[in-house]
Amino acid sequence: MKFSISKEKFLAGLLQVQNVVSTRTTLPILSNVLIEAEGNGLQLTTTDLDVGISGHVEAEVETPGAVTLPARKLATIIKELPSDQIQVSVNGDNVASIECGPSFFKILGLDADEFPPLADFDDPKVFKLEQKTLKDGLKKTGYAISTDETRYVLNGINCTFKENTMTLVATDGRRLAMMDHELEFPESNEIAVIIPTKAVNEVQRLLRDEGEVTILIGHNQIAFELNGSRLVSKLIDGNYPNYRQVIPGEAKYRIPLERETFLESVRRVSLLASDKSNSIKLEFSENVISIMANSPDIGEAKETITVKYKGPNMAIAFNPEFLMAPLRNLDTDEVYMELIDEMSPGVIKINVPFLYVLMPMRVTN
Repeated sequence: MKFSISKEKFLAGLLQVQNVVSTRTTLPILSNVLIEAEGNGLQLTTTDLDVGISGHVEAEVETPGAVTLPARKLATIIKELPSDQIQVSVNGDNVASIECGPSFFKILGLDADEFPPLADFDDPKVFKLEQKTLKDGLKKTGYAISTDETRYVLNGINCTFKENTMTLVATDGRRLAMMDHELEFPESNEIAVIIPTKAVNEVQRLLRDEGEVTILIGHNQIAFELNGSRLVSKLIDGNYPNYRQVIPGEAKYRIPLERETFLESVRRVSLLASDKSNSIKLEFSENVISIMANSPDIGEAKETITVKYKGPNMAIAFNPEFLMAPLRNLDTDEVYMELIDEMSPGVIKINVPFLYVLMPMRVTN
């Protein structure tokens, strides 16, 4: 096997697939990238047996062939090479020689035949949508995924295709983010799946602001095809909880907020939230919100924002990090906070089908 390739293209291809590689693995081959050279380029593939990713890069292939090489080590070497053109040749013992200007490296690889193949899909359900739509939906919901491994069905995004709508939901039991997007597909394609966190993170890296993404859903597997790459992942097996029952009913008060201003105020005040309670209090009075935090051993902070509010005086406390998360990931200038009373969850909405439900914390005076 022999090929030459530009440093920039080789490095970009390796960086695109190397995040999947596990640093702790009992199978040495899972630390490697499968390099298949044929035609006008290389196919680079990595997997940890749960998530796999494959991408194509252009190269001049002199002798076709395949080998697996240590993914992270190879990327580090390619990054440090002195000039742009790289020559790679691999002998029958899977030893790769890399030449670039005055530099020469020899790397020991493993046989390509031992590399586990990415899953094939037999008669999958297929959906096509704009990459920007999926990227936006994952950004608006992904931060609410649970990291508690004892509730494994919450360790991913619940993705439902039903009644010509794609719904993305993430929750950790204390907050919930949900995004809807209209999408045409046959009724026979209706399905609900849970996409694990690692696959969500990897597909977010691949998504761009233009172009289309094809989603294939098979038995316990999902694949994303975009920009010449293919990401395959196992799905989380289990039933996602009935999240619609935690979404509050009709709000009594709807307060428009300047997103950036509100976010900055909460961020500043939260610097003095106590480690123990980790809460900030929002006090609503006519046309004013007071944002407050106090820590018995440090001090207290307070900021006021002028808003349109005509309801009774009311105080509600939230975890500041949970309150800031959607504000950081939304891109509209204005958001709406909807409230029923001091004990009911608060809801953040925007002018598109998105909502964020946040459980209140106990207010202490």
